[in-house]
Amino acid sequence: MHLSRFPRTRLAHLPTPLEPMPRLSRELGIDLWIKRDDCTWLSTGGNKTRKLEFLMAEAEAEGADMVMTQGATQSNHARQTAAAAARLGMGCHILLEDRTGYNNANYNNNGNVLLDHLHGATTEKFPGGTDMVAEMERAAEKKRAEGRKVYVIPGGGSNPTGALGYVNCAIELLAQANEAGLVIDRIVHATGSSGTQAGLVTGLCAMNAGIPVLGIGTRAPREKQEQMVYDLACRTAEKLGCPGVVGREDVVANSDYVGQGYGLPTDAGIEAIRMFSELEGILLDPVYSAKGASGLIDLARKGEFAGQTVVFLHTGGSVGLFGYDFAFDHADRWVSL
Repeated sequence: MHLSRFPRTRLAHLPTPLEPMPRLSRELGIDLWIKRDDCTWLSTGGNKTRKLEFLMAEAEAEGADMVMTQGATQSNHARQTAAAAARLGMGCHILLEDRTGYNNANYNNNGNVLLDHLHGATTEKFPGGTDMVAEMERAAEKKRAEGRKVYVIPGGGSNPTGALGYVNCAIELLAQANEAGLVIDRIVHATGSSGTQAGLVTGLCAMNAGIPVLGIGTRAPREKQEQMVYDLACRTAEKLGCPGVVGREDVVANSDYVGQGYGLPTDAGIEAIRMFSELEGILLDPVYSAKGASGLIDLARKGEFAGQTVVFLHTGGSVGLFGYDFAFDHADRWVSL
């Protein structure tokens, strides 16, 4: 896979670390490692930075002076897109959908939203259930009528161009494992808009790595999630020039840990946040990485990974914690000495 054939703008600090997690390993009874894509650097980091390296390069190649994207109120993708646009001197407009109904001031103005605005992006808010693709095209046409050259990025940066970022991650991770003599039995991560899992699966299959990927769903039922990932993986493989390299059996998702819906914290997710924070000093976010970690924790407790070496791919997003402060009870941490 000759990724240098595709335009790329370097935005991330790569390679991200691949580290053991000894205390969590002991707690869960498995050999657990973490791929630190929360350390990609751009505006506190996260998985979208890898995608944006290819998406923003394509935008530049097309002569764009503004990028536009959409997501939920506390979208990590929106924040990283705003930062990438600031870095490259482009305008940025973000359409945010209220998928939770929260009226909490921190949720609507702090965390990712605060950083969107600090990076210079303009935002619009829409009620849940809005056809965001149609609204984004409407907004793009309005800006084009004003003379702007707009490049539209899909939610999550999840198209074949964006997925190249996680093909590259697959190459990077395999090289790190080979160098360390690490035999990886499973990769686990949170999956939502599908670009991260699609890119990983495509890259690993193309290299005949023999490492299965388990996506822990954060939004859609399993059948829908797997189909989205598979469809995008096939399109990504075609873009790379290796059509057919991904089989339907290579795409596996588990959507048992979504809870009440997208963006709504779960008790298991809060437990995962506390475990990662207290045992390893690593921060997760309630929307994506915590739900992915909660699935990992539960499956490990059930013996799913017995005797295996598992890599948890951390998709980042901890800045979102500042929009979800209401989900945590800290009363037991205040003490008098």
